[in-house]
Amino acid sequence: MERAISPLDGRYEGKLKHLGDYFSEFALMRMRCMVELQYIEALDRTGKFPKLTEQELERIHITKHNFSREDYDGIKKIESTLNHDVKACEVYLRQKIQLTNNNMIHFGLTSEDVNNLSYTMLLKDYVENEQIPQIEDILRELTQIIENWMQVPFPCRTHGQKASPSTVGKEIAVFVARLIRQFKKLKQLQFMGKLNGATGTFSALAAAIPDFDWLYFSCNFLERLGLIPNIATTQIEDHDTWAEFFAIVKRLNNIILDLDRDMWLYMTLGYFTVESDSESVGSSTMPHKVNPINFENSEGNLEISNALLDMLISKLGHSRMQRDLSDSTVTRNIGVALAHSYLAFSESIKGLKKVRVNEAKCLADLEDSPELLAEPIQTILKVEGIDDPYTLLKDFTRGRKITRQDIDAFVDQLDIRDEVKQRIRELQPSKYIGLADEICSFVLEDARSELLKGDIS
Repeated sequence: MERAISPLDGRYEGKLKHLGDYFSEFALMRMRCMVELQYIEALDRTGKFPKLTEQELERIHITKHNFSREDYDGIKKIESTLNHDVKACEVYLRQKIQLTNNNMIHFGLTSEDVNNLSYTMLLKDYVENEQIPQIEDILRELTQIIENWMQVPFPCRTHGQKASPSTVGKEIAVFVARLIRQFKKLKQLQFMGKLNGATGTFSALAAAIPDFDWLYFSCNFLERLGLIPNIATTQIEDHDTWAEFFAIVKRLNNIILDLDRDMWLYMTLGYFTVESDSESVGSSTMPHKVNPINFENSEGNLEISNALLDMLISKLGHSRMQRDLSDSTVTRNIGVALAHSYLAFSESIKGLKKVRVNEAKCLADLEDSPELLAEPIQTILKVEGIDDPYTLLKDFTRGRKITRQDIDAFVDQLDIRDEVKQRIRELQPSKYIGLADEICSFVLEDARSELLKGDIS
């Protein structure tokens, strides 16, 4: 693939080739044929047409489950003449399955009936088969980090400046909690579909067979596909549930983007290190370098994915009156947006597997920062009734290097009880971690619950 235009099909082809089962032209043609054939089977169940023979049903079954390169090439050959992809599928199926009543194929449908269902079914399959398992993988990596390092003190930063300490586990728990919220939304999302004709009125169907409940038929057909019926549409399905899906993916992307950037920054501070591969190099000229390349790759791909998702959300909810074709070429790029996201998550998972905590560095930085105790001291003094302890501690600590001895001398001159002075003297930056353990345990329980649901299903 050295002449591929997109890196998804070039440099990263080995990592993403399997996504062609959902986002390729081949996959789309396969799903169009699947929808058309399931529609024929549904029509057969209405009793409004001569019953299909066992041989016809067998040919339909074989074609549904054995779509081949030969089938694809046959459709594309017809399309090259007709210049219409869905019509090419219809014509090919007429030739392929050879029904006694070929008029059952694409009966009363418009191309968008087939297209909206085909794209949506491919998205549904992608979510279930690829996206949910991948999110479960990254949750497993992150929960393992929480379990391993939930009690390791960690120097925090706000505005880039030293701030009250936490633990490694608690800082990672923040990302897990965010991921789980969006993960639940993703699993609960139900796509919609439409099957109601050229302007959404069932006109052709009702004209051809007026004494039949086509509204019920349509709803039943869509529900059998696992979709929510969208009854009131123009020629196209409005894609609002697509937009909901893309928005969830974008939020998931943003959470991992935050994780990537924080991991990168913590590495520059020396709090995390990356386990190096003995065969790889980090620079063409600096032999010592071990780069956080996985997190950097993930960051770049997430930004591309988000830009495309924004465009898809904005574009695909619009159509000029009944429809126009500007959405057609845009829709073909859904896989590009999702593949960049998939690649990014894969890179972050790789990076997390190689991350190690530099506990000695974390502890050294905390012990070298006794000024971090200004927060608990001033809060304790509030309880003791000291007037404006915040200003008192601000004047004492701000703009100067404070030692532990300075703090002890400061406390000695305070008019507070001796037992409170002793409690303050016992404060240590590395132990000033609040309820970090409890937060980690809470998030771990929620994460395990979600992962267990996936294992059971």
